[in-house]
Amino acid sequence: MSEYEDNPELSGYEPHGDRPMRSRTFIWVMRVVVVLGLIGLVVPGIVSAAGTANNTATRTCSTYIEYLAPQAVSFDIRFELFGQGEPGWKCYAIAFNGTETLLRSMGLIPGPAVIPRSPADNT
Repeated sequence: MSEYEDNPELSGYEPHGDRPMRSRTFIWVMRVVVVLGLIGLVVPGIVSAAGTANNTATRTCSTYIEYLAPQAVSFDIRFELFGQGEPGWKCYAIAFNGTETLLRSMGLIPGPAVIPRSPADNT
């Protein structure tokens, strides 16, 4: 009785022995190609998202400056992981003497400015 009776397609098969099917160099080259491919797919998305977030934060901060601090000379936006409040984009108003005042924390993904239409009733 043959040892390949259950699998007739293996009747002429002779194993390679202890030698691997792929060389170490080929495996190393394939790993490098895969890592470079993953970097090529992920990095452009991160750069695009960061640029969009920066542009949105700039427009939102300029709107907040016009409404909340019209006396400010300029404004500055920063992405801070360890600053006041939660991590994310921060909008600072810069006064004539150079002092910076935190106006708004816009979070990790800045959105449009939310300005109330009418003054709040504090009574």
